[in-house]
Amino acid sequence: MEKTIIKKAKKGDKDAFEKLIIKYEKRVYNIAYQMFGNEHDANDMAQEVFIKIYKSLDKFNFKSSFSTWIHRITVNTCIDEYRKKKKNNKVESMDESMEQQDGVIHKQFVDKGLTPEEKVIKNENILFIRESINELKEEHKMIIILRDIKGYSYDDIADILGISIGTVKSRISRARLSLKKIIIEKKEQNKNAYV
Repeated sequence: MEKTIIKKAKKGDKDAFEKLIIKYEKRVYNIAYQMFGNEHDANDMAQEVFIKIYKSLDKFNFKSSFSTWIHRITVNTCIDEYRKKKKNNKVESMDESMEQQDGVIHKQFVDKGLTPEEKVIKNENILFIRESINELKEEHKMIIILRDIKGYSYDDIADILGISIGTVKSRISRARLSLKKIIIEKKEQNKNAYV
């Protein structure tokens, strides 16, 4: 079914391409949101990704799954944009408020089953982890997002990033060590701040 839609889209059928967008737009948006942590950049990246997919559709050769191919384009586009923003020092924090037309929305991570005190602690922990992940190099950040947040298998990550499974495993290991080091350093700084 999907293969037929892809073939039609490759021949220029705009309705077929629209069906592909509808099917994959949430996945693309979610990856972009995980990378940038805000709606505006995630929407921009999703649009950019679908433009690239449209322009590159004739290059898709059915050797990998279409979803893997889309994920690879999404990840690469996000990494490229992240690098550009990092050069310009415009990377936004994942915990900043979002301005909407009708006011400011503060991002919150709330579990309705928790007490107010537990919610505060949980939100602080989530914020702390997100800030720590944001300090990673982009290749480490992406691998942590794909494996530990999104739950992709080693095989899927290898396909998405276009690297070997061995490289995936070593990058995950290095990324987790880097994250652990960042967390330990941040905890030490926080502890020393109150002494």
